[in-house]
Amino acid sequence: MRMMLPPLRERRVIHRYLMVFFRSHNEADFNRAVGAVSRFFNLKRPRVEWFEYIDWGRTAGKTYEDGKIHLVHPENWKNGRKYNSEKQWINAVYHELGHYVFWADAERKADTFAARMERGLSNGVQRSNGAHRSNAAQRSTATQRGGTRRLRAA
Repeated sequence: MRMMLPPLRERRVIHRYLMVFFRSHNEADFNRAVGAVSRFFNLKRPRVEWFEYIDWGRTAGKTYEDGKIHLVHPENWKNGRKYNSEKQWINAVYHELGHYVFWADAERKADTFAARMERGLSNGVQRSNGAHRSNAAQRSTATQRGGTRRLRAA
């Protein structure tokens, strides 16, 4: 499936804003990230509401047909969850933004959007001089670990 995405440089900036928001809870960083995605797709900025938990803690976010997005706030995401990492929260945000951007066949497209938004990013792995590992270095370590596994389509 062909999918339009922001260029890698813009995706890195968006990812950085979400990482900073997860750590510092500064609302402006989150707004910048969502605004950048909205500008790229030429969409209205979605209304985001924060919750302590959604659906008894089983759901990280929910997108509604009117463009409203409900998300679990990072402060609450970190507490009392089995899966509480920054990367998982950011992926949940990308997933819900994918629902907002793509309405038809929403679940599959949202998953694809979330995976592709993170493709090419460094996963926070930086060298001491601030440089990122090259893709070749990442591929070689992945093959040393046994490669990657594909998930079966449900």
